[in-house]
Amino acid sequence: MIAIQYNTVKKPELRDTRDIWEIRQELSEEKKRHSELLDEIASLKKIKSEYENNNNEELGEVLQSTVEDLRKRAGLTKVTGPGVHLNIQPAEELILSGYKVEPISPDLLIRLVNEIYRYNGLYIEIDGQRVVHITAIRDINGKTTVNSVPISNSNVDIYIITETFEKAEKLHSYLYASTFQDDFYIDNLKLTISPAKEEITIDAYDGELTNTYLLKSEGD
Repeated sequence: MIAIQYNTVKKPELRDTRDIWEIRQELSEEKKRHSELLDEIASLKKIKSEYENNNNEELGEVLQSTVEDLRKRAGLTKVTGPGVHLNIQPAEELILSGYKVEPISPDLLIRLVNEIYRYNGLYIEIDGQRVVHITAIRDINGKTTVNSVPISNSNVDIYIITETFEKAEKLHSYLYASTFQDDFYIDNLKLTISPAKEEITIDAYDGELTNTYLLKSEGD
């Protein structure tokens, strides 16, 4: 009994110091990941069922459909669907007041992209550059680049495609209510968030996709 009491004193149980909103946020993220996993499982089950139910003549068509779907997810095909259009330009009234036009902050652009993906964005194009899983947004020699291509300092269009028009409307509402317009204004930039559209087209990624896990060694 003495030993038990001693351990209790020496090793108090760690308490969770997070507030209720932090816990709710983490729970929301876990639910979203769970939902995405369920969607992926359902998609794979559907493909498996198609393989099992189709005869040999149709199997090639099913495989081709699967390949095209994977190419679409990877960003290798042009896509059209409902979405939202954003535009970033220098804030005219600030420029007229003598403020200098600076490149769009890579950090701010990365945060915007992350939030777009978090709130229903499927496909994104920034100043003509398709955003894919290997896309890097960074500063190169004082210029903000996407896929190592410098973007404009004066007029940048961002196109976003979502799964449904309803999700496009939700994304628009979230961005409009967020602090992003103020965040860009602090950098002397004006972020315009247009209403959701039924149809937006985004071009395919025109670079080379590589996957080190798929590369064979010289001895293979």
